[in-house]
Amino acid sequence: MSDDTTTVSSETTTVTTNSEFTPTNSNSSHFKTESAIQSLSSIIPSLPPSLSVSANPALSLLHDSDVSSHISSLLRQPNSGSGDNNLCRWLYDTFQSSVPDLQLLVLRFLPTIAGLYLSRVTQRIPLAGFEAVLLALYAHETTSRAGQPITVNIPDISHPSLYHESKAPINNNATNLNLAVISPSLEPHGTVRSTKRARIVGVALELYYSKISQMPIGSKIDFCEFCRIWAGQDGKMYKEDEIGNEIETESELSQEPSPHGDDNENENDGIKEGRIPLPWELLQPILRIMGHCMIMGPSFKEKELIDAAGEACRSLYARSLHDINPKAILATRSLLRLSKMAKENDFDPTEIPQTNVISL
Repeated sequence: MSDDTTTVSSETTTVTTNSEFTPTNSNSSHFKTESAIQSLSSIIPSLPPSLSVSANPALSLLHDSDVSSHISSLLRQPNSGSGDNNLCRWLYDTFQSSVPDLQLLVLRFLPTIAGLYLSRVTQRIPLAGFEAVLLALYAHETTSRAGQPITVNIPDISHPSLYHESKAPINNNATNLNLAVISPSLEPHGTVRSTKRARIVGVALELYYSKISQMPIGSKIDFCEFCRIWAGQDGKMYKEDEIGNEIETESELSQEPSPHGDDNENENDGIKEGRIPLPWELLQPILRIMGHCMIMGPSFKEKELIDAAGEACRSLYARSLHDINPKAILATRSLLRLSKMAKENDFDPTEIPQTNVISL
């Protein structure tokens, strides 16, 4: 695509990209934006006329629901992921433009691209177009991280803190911090192999999460819908009842329906078809995005988004129970509980409670 090369074989897609992103001046950005919109007009002739007078055409496209719906429908066509697909080529070239607003426009459609790609990859059909876009996002993250992992410092709770009384002398290392790795360091990849597929898509979702506050609601709803499909489980049994009882009691959670019963029900509901493996390197960024949609979003008033995220999280919870995945069970159940608290008590997890009572 453009001057980059894409080699397609029956199993892998090779993409050689220039992943160096350098700041662009306003004139260059304006020219690249006009060029991208002109190229898009050959794919979608009915672009809004207001783009010609818009101060920021890329952001106008980002929040234009009609254009987004048209692009999403084109991406969902049966042959949309092939290497010669014009829309995939446009998405790839547009992201490589290094213009931040254009890159946001491409990221807006990542849920659809990732969702269709992971759901179709087992069908052995050409998906080089989707893979090229995903590799471009992965290459961007690899370069921006400069080989460093994403980490967070957490207190070492194996030692008493400075605020605890202790008869034993306090270890000098009590205040030391433990380094937790959220996302390991990245290795450059020019192909999407089956063993690296989850990692590449997961890193692309991490990039999406880093920009999620700028994503329109429609993009987040698309993501939630694909999460429900990926889970391949019906989570309706864990839905809160009308009087707001607990999701399920612990004894009820242990009484899982038989896998054969679940499979038959899911096949009837059309859920089972897109079920995919969910390793932690893919599930972790999924849950981080889900947490934003359910709890940490800019407003709790987006009922359609909250409902879609809740349904997806219940499906992921059912899937984690089905797979007996303790880490996923804890994460998804915690999200469901926090979401319930937010709905009932106008709860904001980022606020420090103002109280004089110490709860032990």
